[in-house]
Amino acid sequence: MATRRNFLEKSTQLAAGALAAAAITASNGEAQTQQPQTPKKKLHILMRSSWGTDEPTRASFAFSHGLALADAGHDVQIFLTHDATYLMRKATVDAVKPIGWPPLSETMAKIVDKRIPVFS
Repeated sequence: MATRRNFLEKSTQLAAGALAAAAITASNGEAQTQQPQTPKKKLHILMRSSWGTDEPTRASFAFSHGLALADAGHDVQIFLTHDATYLMRKATVDAVKPIGWPPLSETMAKIVDKRIPVFS
């Protein structure tokens, strides 16, 4: 018959085992982080947006995120639908000022410099 004392002895042994396993896992994790990481696979990404000038912050997301992904080394294409097709006009791009992000004209200049294709 199991007694309270046996239960407490077994639980302390289990706790000690768990701590030992955690220490081994942590030391293995540190060893893995010190090794040089292998290059990640290059992705082919299609960004689609239908947000236009009525939502300037959302309208700039496809361009800002596409630029960040291209800077990370991925192949990016941007596809504009519905209201977002108006963003192909320079006058419209100059008027879009997203909140908390650089103006769309700056982002679009970087998109053009990186030769990221934009379809509408």
